Amino acid sequence: MSSMDLEKLRMAGAGRAIAVLTSGGDAQGMNAAVRAVTRMGIYVGAKVYLIHEGYQGLVDGGDNIKLAHWHSVTNIIQLGGTVIGSARCKAFTTREGRLAAAFNLVKKGITNLCVCGGDGSLTGANIFRKEWSGLLAELVEKGRITDTLAAKHDNLNIVGLVGSIDNDFCGTDMTIGADSALHRIMDIIDAIMTTAQSHQRTFVLEVMGRHCGYLALVSALASGADWLFIPEDPPHDGWEDRMCARLEGSRITGSRLNIIIVAEGARDRDGKHISSTYIKDIVSIYTVNAHCTVCTHLGFQSTKLGVEAVIALLDASPDTAACVIGLSGNHAVRLPLMECVEMTKLVQQAMNEKKFDEAVKLRGGSFENNWNIYKLLSFQKRAQSESKFSLAILNVGAPAPGMNAAVRSAVRLALAHGHKVYAVQNGYQGLADGAVFEMEWHKVAGWTGQGGSLLGTKRTLPDKNMEGIAQTITKFNLSALLVIGGFEAYHGVLQLFEARAQYDEFCIPMCVIPATISNNVPGTDFSLGADTAVNAAMEGCDKIKQSATGTKRRVFVVETMGGYCGYLATSTGIAVGADAAYIFEDPFNIHDLKTNVDHLAEKMKKDIQRGLVLRNEKCHEHYSTDFIYRLYSSEGKGIFDCRVNVLGHLQQGGAPSPFDRNFGTKLGVRAIQWLTEKLRENYRQGSRVFANAPNTACVLGLKRKVLSFIPTTELKDDTDFELRMPKVQWWFNLQQILKMLAKYQTSFCEYVPGEIEHVTRRSISIDSGF
Repeated sequence: MSSMDLEKLRMAGAGRAIAVLTSGGDAQGMNAAVRAVTRMGIYVGAKVYLIHEGYQGLVDGGDNIKLAHWHSVTNIIQLGGTVIGSARCKAFTTREGRLAAAFNLVKKGITNLCVCGGDGSLTGANIFRKEWSGLLAELVEKGRITDTLAAKHDNLNIVGLVGSIDNDFCGTDMTIGADSALHRIMDIIDAIMTTAQSHQRTFVLEVMGRHCGYLALVSALASGADWLFIPEDPPHDGWEDRMCARLEGSRITGSRLNIIIVAEGARDRDGKHISSTYIKDIVSIYTVNAHCTVCTHLGFQSTKLGVEAVIALLDASPDTAACVIGLSGNHAVRLPLMECVEMTKLVQQAMNEKKFDEAVKLRGGSFENNWNIYKLLSFQKRAQSESKFSLAILNVGAPAPGMNAAVRSAVRLALAHGHKVYAVQNGYQGLADGAVFEMEWHKVAGWTGQGGSLLGTKRTLPDKNMEGIAQTITKFNLSALLVIGGFEAYHGVLQLFEARAQYDEFCIPMCVIPATISNNVPGTDFSLGADTAVNAAMEGCDKIKQSATGTKRRVFVVETMGGYCGYLATSTGIAVGADAAYIFEDPFNIHDLKTNVDHLAEKMKKDIQRGLVLRNEKCHEHYSTDFIYRLYSSEGKGIFDCRVNVLGHLQQGGAPSPFDRNFGTKLGVRAIQWLTEKLRENYRQGSRVFANAPNTACVLGLKRKVLSFIPTTELKDDTDFELRMPKVQWWFNLQQILKMLAKYQTSFCEYVPGEIEHVTRRSISIDSGF
């Protein structure tokens, strides 16, 4: 879709009526989606209605269908559940119920419906759409509406947003609510781990997932759980003895903690339910202290999906099939609804027919890869004999959450391959100083959930210590380097590659795993730590806004980290519904600042009580955080007061998010697999490894949905070394969403709409990285 088409869509929005409802179980993030649909609809000139109590409200009509205003969704983005209510509705499953729903929509002039719910809710919406013409004809026949009214509303457009904490809907990488559910589960696991290690216990943790093991699988991978039960791949007969033997073996090697995670829908190969209580009773025979815990019902992406839903509705024609807005990597895409539903049904069918390998594949490439990696790290036998190769792992740059998860998986897989593994303290400086020690399997136990860098890290680049690094490589006979870190990690490997002509010691495979909260490493869309940082900044902003509850009108100016890269400020701004985000990539002047103040002051004169302005720490040489605070304070005097907050290292510390734990684990595994391949390819029989090609010094990056190894030399031209970031940033267009939802009159043509992606076995087989 071209920018001209989008401008036409905005014109077409005038006079349209859009309704949004949430159905089925509630999921964290639904409110952010409701807010985005509401404000985006109003922004393009449409009337937006909020349907309360789901399909029941649609059937009952009356006050359940309310016209929304801009302020109707103020201050809901951070709330759990759904403020417009959600209810399962038996009446809507009947034609009589759908007839009443059609009448209620036509009375309001609504022909565009956005449904946020699970596959049952979305399937119901598609049935409603297919019956629409017949329902209107019946209403005309019964004299409830006129022929003219029916002709005016002859087509119903449907767009779905998938709200499900189970992440059980095929086609989208992540459903609304799944990430938040993982956060709650990991909070519980972190608390359990502290208790269990103190008392040497085994914990059995049951998580939600009646038909889908996603939550159990990812939480097991992110916590390093000792045993896992998921419905897609039941354990073979005799699992009780094997599980207990494994627990006993871990105790003999000194482990004080064992965690078993079970999805609520777990079954054995004969279909018999495996309950957490049964597992606890089995474990208690072997260990005295076994405890059972059950996790029950517990913005950023939801906002993107909500905005795209409105664009899809405005773009729809009578021939457009109902679609779902899903995530493909970091992009919102449009997925044919029934293709998703049919693929989802195939998963359950495969499980019913005991085709468990098929069920795992149908869950998608990310699910299958997570499962394979969990088994690889949990049940891989360590090599009986050592290989010819030794490799070193080091952290470079500022600490980033997820670093330790990557180190753990890399160490264990390398040991499983028979490699000798060394860890380096304090980055390139430590490598030059010989601060190297050998790693063993048990040394990285419990590292996955720990923040910071347990190896120690420094920003020092290698160019001043080339001789010392070469000597260390020779002394320890290192065959490969795995560098986990930020911009300096990438820059340092590039320097080592360029020094190969002077130092043969550097002719070894080298891999960079990007890890920095700034998300400024070329070659990847996401760096380890960025997700945790956005979550930390988001939680900080939510608490800051909450602190002003009950006070007079107040604007907060909040400074984020990120260097010159505005990813943190932009992502956080969208997630918390900020009024503005000042970043280096989007130049601004004093006139822009004055416009922002006037805009916010105008909103404050109405119903808005609080405002939030984010500023990236290096967004402008002269307009500092203090300057912006003083400007807002002065210009807003008499309308609002102003406070300033610098989040600082709050964004860098703390336990990694589930995404960063999982992503780090997968990156560590993939890096070792690649390094092992390169070591074998470049080994000279009877001599040593000699790797001199550009493709032996790479950044392991995630682009859209594909993990790939990109030579550092190829990234050099794409890099701004002075500003320490890529010259082109994929996320920059997200600024447009922030501005539109803050009600700024901005050029609509800059918005990049989602593409249509068909849901096939091939499309779902790609691993999204999560």
